[in-house]
Amino acid sequence: MSANRPSARGRLVAIGLTGAVLVVIAASGYLRKDTVDTPTIEKVRTAFEAAGCTLTTVRAIPNKRDHSDVTSPDQIMPQWNTDPPTSGPHYYEPAVYGIYTEPVQQARLVHNLEHGAVFIQYGPGVSAAGIAAITTFYASHEPGTIVAPYPKLARTIALGAWIAGNGRGTGVLGRCSAFHQTAFTTFFDDFQFKGNERFPPSSMQPGT
Repeated sequence: MSANRPSARGRLVAIGLTGAVLVVIAASGYLRKDTVDTPTIEKVRTAFEAAGCTLTTVRAIPNKRDHSDVTSPDQIMPQWNTDPPTSGPHYYEPAVYGIYTEPVQQARLVHNLEHGAVFIQYGPGVSAAGIAAITTFYASHEPGTIVAPYPKLARTIALGAWIAGNGRGTGVLGRCSAFHQTAFTTFFDDFQFKGNERFPPSSMQPGT
């Protein structure tokens, strides 16, 4: 993998390992729903509001269990109820974990969130200092994290998660105009690896 973007080889390795990883996880019984309660969500909301950010929660949009409702990784689904999307129909193959220099296909990324990942996406108006701060933060949160630009965010940084609970779960989208260490840390501490289909962090390493 290159310094900034998962390589094509990394993508191919991830594709080959996907089936094996799923078999191991299913056999171990790790797939389960550990719900995130309302007080925890409100705790994160308080941290975001203190930083001048916002936190939006929405009821997760259902998807077919066999992932046949999305036929292309470039597909934009009208059912998605946040932008960037945080739940709902998604492509069968997740994105490779890591830092990207180009936008990630959102239909892949939603699948990562279902497994417990968190994304940090940022608009073209975010400063170089802001991107550097995100990169430094990522270095301490590599497993289960994807960082990428997202043109529609303009000057905003967005954090996304799909957390378990309330039926098919809850989509959570945080938005900040700048990097805030406390808010970002709180989001990751309370929402990462709490996906509607929870996968172990060991299966969500960079490059896989």
